[in-house]
Amino acid sequence: MSAPYRKVLVAIDCSDESAEVLARAAGVIAGTEGELHLIHVIEPLALAYGADVPMDVTDLQSGLVKQARETACNYARQYQVPKERVHVELGSIEKTIVDKADGLDADLIVVGSHTRSGLALLLGSTARGLVPGAHCDVLAVKMDRKKKE
Repeated sequence: MSAPYRKVLVAIDCSDESAEVLARAAGVIAGTEGELHLIHVIEPLALAYGADVPMDVTDLQSGLVKQARETACNYARQYQVPKERVHVELGSIEKTIVDKADGLDADLIVVGSHTRSGLALLLGSTARGLVPGAHCDVLAVKMDRKKKE
């Protein structure tokens, strides 16, 4: 039988579904010996919209980071995750998550996953994008949209 997960990196998008992803992660960790880390990645506006952003977006990005940190810390408090284990970073989403997992020597990455169709299916999801580059297990928590309706 394999050992329980001791260090888990939970990728959250700071939406209402983050609580469900966190709950699943808390359920697979090795009791009091385990460590939960949260990460929220914000893609730089230049990366998301191409290098030709016509204005200085530094203040806007700083505001997004500050707001995301506050939201992530609120989720972290619900699971007694200390602030130093809450990571809000700018970068490419999949690469930043994998790099953080490697840096933490994480046993598991937990991320929410939606059933996609149309254009979203062609573009792929964060969960699917993590698997090839991850050096640890990846748990995709299936988010059921019908439950919310």
